[in-house]
Amino acid sequence: MPDALPHAGRPLSADPERTVHWIGTGLSVGRSGLGLLCERAGRVFVWGRTRPKAAALLDRLGLTGRAEPHGLDDGDLPDLLAPGHTLVSMLPAAEHAALLRLAISRGAHFACTSYATDELRALAAEAGRSGLVVLAEAGLDPGIDHLLAHELVSAARKAVGDSAGPVDLTSYCGGLPAVPNAFRYRFSWAPYGVLSALAQPARYIEEGVVRTSQRPWEATRTLRVGDEDFEAYPNRDSVPFTAQYVIPDGWRLRTFIRGTLRSSGWQEAWQPVFRTVETGDPDRIRALARDLAQRYPATGEDRDRVVLAVSLTLAAERGGPGWRGECLLDVTGTAEESAMALCVSLPLAHGVTRVLDGALPAGLRCAAEGPEAALWLDFLRGHGIAAPLREQSV
Repeated sequence: MPDALPHAGRPLSADPERTVHWIGTGLSVGRSGLGLLCERAGRVFVWGRTRPKAAALLDRLGLTGRAEPHGLDDGDLPDLLAPGHTLVSMLPAAEHAALLRLAISRGAHFACTSYATDELRALAAEAGRSGLVVLAEAGLDPGIDHLLAHELVSAARKAVGDSAGPVDLTSYCGGLPAVPNAFRYRFSWAPYGVLSALAQPARYIEEGVVRTSQRPWEATRTLRVGDEDFEAYPNRDSVPFTAQYVIPDGWRLRTFIRGTLRSSGWQEAWQPVFRTVETGDPDRIRALARDLAQRYPATGEDRDRVVLAVSLTLAAERGGPGWRGECLLDVTGTAEESAMALCVSLPLAHGVTRVLDGALPAGLRCAAEGPEAALWLDFLRGHGIAAPLREQSV
């Protein structure tokens, strides 16, 4: 597939500013993303909990000899991390802050796919003052969803302008089994993380009012995507993203929801899970996560599916024609790489190459905005991740 990055075809040196430390060997690590860094970086260190775990990942992805396996249990990450390096965290979100502090102390850039929490934002401000880049929200959700939302908002502003209403913007994403099973789910990332996310209240805009759902699954509704029905519910706090997506002040928002997509029948199948999540007991939730991972293991024959549906509808303020745009990403995994690993790792790796090329300003960067968003989307389309914009007057 084509390489949309600068310097294509030119040999890259192993200078410190092109050295990457990739930390994590979980289900969201894919060959496309890590392989891109092996091509584009001068040197890549892959860190697992132990060196054998890192070596096993490289072997599974067919990257043995192209990156160096290391174990966090050896305790030598601080010694090998040097000024100008880039540290990439694919560990659970709770571990990002400690790794970002380490990166700052060593004069290294930092990247992850997780949400930019208040703690990460404060640390990113410190990093920015030292000329370091902190890249966050650069995976699938958050990540590709941001890119598509920016594309829709930009297209709508060109079509209708900065005064419109009512305006409905929804963004739903889900990792699904390609062939729905009785559980209506396939774990494509850490089971405990999946259950923990359910325990977080959801805040969103509906009928022009900010609403909060303490139990997000209780706000589940049927969502028609193409010719298929899914179940969708709000996720986390959508409201701050009205600013991140640069929604014009003159747009009267009626609906603004960022949420999760599930296979039809999911809510019924997961009733026992909800009862445990409702307890708020971390030990019980962890025990359930372990049990579910054992009861519903991913096998070599399983295929996952990623569906991301982003839509924006608005009426012209003064009675002219309205506008509707939508982007649909629908990717099914292969024997070589799961859909989730492709859609999480590849945009993150592309973001890291932008850091390596000095293309991103210091400080916090969340996926991409403006012209940079178009560059990211072009790159992803060239590597098999496409969600074409479909628009029409309404």
